Amino acid sequence: MAVSRFSASASPATGTPAARRPVPQLTNQPLDYAYDGTFEGLLTVLFAVYDRKAAPNSIQPLGAVQGGLFAQPVEISTDEATAARVWKGLLQYMDKDARTRLFHTFLSEQPDRELIIFRYADLSMRAGRDISEHYADDNVRRVQRLAQQMYREKHRMEAFVRFEKTQDGLFHATIEPDFDVLPLIAAHFTKRYADQRWLIYDRRRHYGLYYDLHRTDIVQFDADTTPQRSTAVSATVLDEREPLFQVLWQAYFDHVNIPERKNLKLHRRHMPLRYWKYLSEKQPRVQPFQPIQNKRPVQPGGPALGATSAETQ
Repeated sequence: MAVSRFSASASPATGTPAARRPVPQLTNQPLDYAYDGTFEGLLTVLFAVYDRKAAPNSIQPLGAVQGGLFAQPVEISTDEATAARVWKGLLQYMDKDARTRLFHTFLSEQPDRELIIFRYADLSMRAGRDISEHYADDNVRRVQRLAQQMYREKHRMEAFVRFEKTQDGLFHATIEPDFDVLPLIAAHFTKRYADQRWLIYDRRRHYGLYYDLHRTDIVQFDADTTPQRSTAVSATVLDEREPLFQVLWQAYFDHVNIPERKNLKLHRRHMPLRYWKYLSEKQPRVQPFQPIQNKRPVQPGGPALGATSAETQ
């Protein structure tokens, strides 16, 4: 298992923006750019675009590069200092919320996310002001829409993640979100579960977050050690009380449920079906539901159950 330090903001360093400088005109022949697939790498590409004065025909991660017949993409090596400089410089043309939306757009994993980010940043720099409400532009609308989708997915992951306790005291959860939201939910779980060790693993993207009571790190697993959903985990790995915890959790939801107010359509809107696989209360019942027998039966000729003294007179 590989471990790397995780930044709470999951973005390059910030600071006070420097004085605004003229935006270079992109007068040279457009180029195809390739980078390492990281957000810092993309910010380095943005710097290279204006340094070379060559607009991008495409910006592709190295693993997905499709070279042309007569030209190969220009590979840009990631430079963290340059990335931090670009990230800081964006504040000259947009506020922090708009800049954060660019990071969320990157995490959305849309096929053309790199060009969307470039076009938004370029339009903002040339306008010399914040363009977050310039909805006539397609790129502005797409950034806003993707940021909203990311926020909803982040909120749902924070609400629907269910941990299972292993024998060594680690609380483990496996998720498979539509978007890469792990960097966005790290602060929430670090603050909420600061007194216990936990691991949240994204099975689709093959990495996770690990909190060791001191800090949260990004972890990557080898293919043969990749965690699976709890139903595939050996019972010897889980804490011996974990099945009881699941039964108690299911019993709680069964008893707070009001069958007469059942509205499955509304229920699925607030808790989409694709999230049910994470939820203990949605798994098959090990023990069938039995109503709590805590009420006295009604005696023949006696008052109705729940009737007040005034009603029986």
